[in-house]
Amino acid sequence: MMKHYFDHAATTPMHPEVIQTMVELMQGPGGNGSSVHAYGRAAKGQLSRARDLISAAVGCKPGELLFTSGGTESDNAAIIGAAREQRKKGKNHIITTAAEHHAVLHTCEWLAEQEGFSLTVLPVDGLGRVRPEQVQEAMRPETAVVSIMHGNNEVGTIQPIEAIGEIVQSNGAVFHVDAVQTLGHLEYRLSELPVHMMSFSAHKINGPQGVGALYIASGTPFEPLLHGGSQERKRRAGTENVAGIAGFARAVDICVNERKKRQPFLDKLRTRWIELLQEGISGGNVIVNGDSRSTLPHIANISFPGLHTETLLMKLDIAGIAAASGSACTSGSLEKSHVLSAMGLSEDRLDSAVRFSFGLGNTLEELESAAPIVADIVNRLRSQG
Repeated sequence: MMKHYFDHAATTPMHPEVIQTMVELMQGPGGNGSSVHAYGRAAKGQLSRARDLISAAVGCKPGELLFTSGGTESDNAAIIGAAREQRKKGKNHIITTAAEHHAVLHTCEWLAEQEGFSLTVLPVDGLGRVRPEQVQEAMRPETAVVSIMHGNNEVGTIQPIEAIGEIVQSNGAVFHVDAVQTLGHLEYRLSELPVHMMSFSAHKINGPQGVGALYIASGTPFEPLLHGGSQERKRRAGTENVAGIAGFARAVDICVNERKKRQPFLDKLRTRWIELLQEGISGGNVIVNGDSRSTLPHIANISFPGLHTETLLMKLDIAGIAAASGSACTSGSLEKSHVLSAMGLSEDRLDSAVRFSFGLGNTLEELESAAPIVADIVNRLRSQG
C-alpha cells in the first residue's frame, strides 16, 4: 500500500544533506564547545559557523541568536524571560491571542496563575486574524509582553506582525513572535522588523527534532530560565547540541537557497489538493478554513460537514494517508481545536476539520493519486449516514 505523508506542519522528514552533516559530526571525536583543547575549539567553531549562517539567513546579528531545544523552549524562554525582567520596571500585563500555539497560551496562563501577571487574550475573527487595532486597544502603560504568532500552525493564517510590532514598540512593551511555521516559508530581515524576540524550530524545515533558536534583539529585557554554565552568552546554560545545531544550520541554508522555487510549488500543491477534493467529493461539500488571501503555502485545513474528525483520521490512516486534527500537541486527544473554536466556526465545521500539510517528498502526481482515496472515504461515510 502506498503511504502518503501530509502532516509536515507537525514535523518534517530530515533532508538527506542534513542527515549527512549530522552523521559526520556524530562519528567524529566529539567535543564540548566550552573546553579549551582542540576538540572543544572545533566544536565551538561548528557552533559559530551555524550561528553565523542562521543569523545571516534571518537578518540579525550572530550574538542575537540563542540556541534552544526547539519551539516550545524558545516560546517559554521568551515570554517568561521578558515578562520577569519587565516586572522589575512595574510592568505586569501580557497580551496574546486565542489562536496561539499551546506553548504560548499555556505559558501566558501559567504566568497569570502562578506569578500574578494580568493577561489579555484577544479574540480572532472567522479567518483566524487579529487586527492591529485590537492590540492598540488592549495596550496599557503596564503592558510587559505581547506575543502573537506569525503564521498559524492549524489554518495557516498569517498575522500582520509589522503593524502590530510598531504599536507594541511605541508603547514600550516587548513583542514576541512565534515564527515556527514561517521559517523557510516567508522571507524577512529581523533587523528591519519591529520585533524584539522570535522563536524558531529546526524540525519544521527538514532539520532535526529537539533543536531550535530564539532571536533576542540587542537591549531586549530578558531573564534566563536556565542557570549553570556560561553557554549562549549566559542566556541558556547547558552543553550545546553541536550536531543538531549544525543540522539546523544546514536545513536553513537549504531553505534559503530553494525558497523561491519551493514556495510556488507548495502553493500549487495546496491549491491543487483543494481542487481535487472539491471535484471528487459528491456535492463538493468541502470548506477551507483560514484566510485564503494571506496564508502559508503548505497548510490546508479543510472541514467535511456531517462527518467527525476522529473517524476521518482513523480511516485515512488505515488507507495510508497521514493527516492531523490540528496541533500535534493535542492530536491524540478528543479535544476540539482551540484555534477553530476561537475562530467561531460552526459545530459542523469544527467537528469535521482535518489539516493536510505538504513539503519535502510530496508531488502533484502523489496528490492526484491520494485525493480519490480521501474523496472515496468521505463519500462512503456520508452515504452511511
